[in-house]
Amino acid sequence: MDINTITGIIIEESIRIHRDVGPGLLESVYEELLYYRLIKRGLKVKRQQPINFIYEDVKMKIDLRYDLMVEEKVLVEIKSQETVPPVAYKVFKTYLRLTNISIGLLINFNVEVLREGIRRIANGYVE
Repeated sequence: MDINTITGIIIEESIRIHRDVGPGLLESVYEELLYYRLIKRGLKVKRQQPINFIYEDVKMKIDLRYDLMVEEKVLVEIKSQETVPPVAYKVFKTYLRLTNISIGLLINFNVEVLREGIRRIANGYVE
């Protein structure tokens, strides 16, 4: 399955969840619901897995975790905030680099219209 198809399904299911339950819940609730919907759609999804952090050829014992990884190709970061601070996008781009994933979706569910809360972020992605 290609990246655009995967991101399309993630966005579709996120919009469905937002329409069904609305904004204002905890990030963990949206993460659980999206995980469930993506598994139900037949996608391979990893959740809350550690990110290996290697510095000077040494694997550091640092507890970094991503929210969701879909089909080993797309990273998903879930937010439920009034305003997502600019640093969150930088952190997420670093997570993309550390996991060697080229495309990610940062989804903020705490908005009136979910399309306004979805941001696609690339890490050296070439179609």
